[in-house]
Amino acid sequence: MAPVDEELTAFRTPKGIYCYKVMPFGLKNAGATYQRAMQKIFDDMLHKNVECYVDDLVVKSKKRENHFHDLRKVFERLRRYQLKMNPSKCAFGVTSGKFLGFIVRQRGIEIEQAKIDAILRMPEPRNIHDLKVYKEN
Repeated sequence: MAPVDEELTAFRTPKGIYCYKVMPFGLKNAGATYQRAMQKIFDDMLHKNVECYVDDLVVKSKKRENHFHDLRKVFERLRRYQLKMNPSKCAFGVTSGKFLGFIVRQRGIEIEQAKIDAILRMPEPRNIHDLKVYKEN
């Protein structure tokens, strides 16, 4: 967060007035602001060797031997903009993974089997009310 914007996040407690130094996700525009920042930071890498959506970042490489180089570029960019990663949420050297609720593999994007099974187990609507319930969800 820009230092000039920190005071805009001020809040009062019995012990004093405080403000955020990093963007909290509870702010109304935090998600959009963060996404815009990530798109600007990784502009030259997006849809080539980086995919980014809000707080999910995927580094992908066409060849295994290029992956360390691609990771290094991403880490250098993160360091330059003082962004930090949560190590417990990072996975390295995987050939597939979950991204935005889908399974992403080298051969393409797949839907999780558990989601397909949940739809197949849904009871068939018997009347208008049942149909409306599906529509609302």
